[in-house]
Amino acid sequence: MSTCDFDIRHDLIDVIHIESILERAKGEVVLETKSRNGQSAIRRLRQSGSLKCLFPRCNGDSLEAVLLNCAGGVTGGDHFSLSVQAEPGTTLTLTTQAAERIYRALPGERGQIHTHLKVGKGARINWLPQETILFDGCSLNRSLRIDLSEDARLLMAEPLIFGRFEMGEVLNCASILDFIEIRRNGSPIFLERIGLQSDVQAKLNRLGIADGAHTMASLVYVADDADVKRDLLHQMLPRHAGVSLIQDDVLTMRLLAKDSDELRSNLVPMIKHLNKDVIPKCWII
Repeated sequence: MSTCDFDIRHDLIDVIHIESILERAKGEVVLETKSRNGQSAIRRLRQSGSLKCLFPRCNGDSLEAVLLNCAGGVTGGDHFSLSVQAEPGTTLTLTTQAAERIYRALPGERGQIHTHLKVGKGARINWLPQETILFDGCSLNRSLRIDLSEDARLLMAEPLIFGRFEMGEVLNCASILDFIEIRRNGSPIFLERIGLQSDVQAKLNRLGIADGAHTMASLVYVADDADVKRDLLHQMLPRHAGVSLIQDDVLTMRLLAKDSDELRSNLVPMIKHLNKDVIPKCWII
């Protein structure tokens, strides 16, 4: 719960009454892939509640899945979960139909988004959701756990928008807990935790944190050619970005930008460079 007060103050009795009548959005998707005649295909799909999964036609041997939040966003008390297993030899790209929006929450409530990806031997997952937009007054607890087999490959990009700069939005009061955990054979190779409370924009304005940026993206690439990709990405980096190898085959990058247009214009060419010049169709529609 955020330590700051919301602009609109609620009488305790009114809050209890509202909480008792409001419906909360819940959704779950479970997806497993298989290899069929050299093509990546669906082995198992289970979806319930407000979270759905669509499968556009793709060229090549990969499978693309598009996540759709039918509730239109996430607010306090909502809960969404995604569980995915890419079986050996398959390639799966996961994205979202549009940017996810995290709206104002009632006091004491949090939105929950939990994702667990398993990547089998020789398989690859591209985790490429569109931007997550945080609105003033939001309260979010989000986790992404990725378990890799020894020779599994991964491309992960997570873009965050801290209030839409173009619309004059500022996060004066918000609470964000965001955790990314990537393990290989049970051992951690990448851990990232973001915890921002109260006046988020004041913290982002600090030189040692974001130097006034309103957007950021974290990127991780796990593959045998990570060292080669690192050298090429280094030539593409804008001023507020950095890329490095934390293991011989594990590349990480952090990118900051003033607004979503600047972030996307820098991030999309990098994703294409790491994904055989392919970007999910939803990113360009």
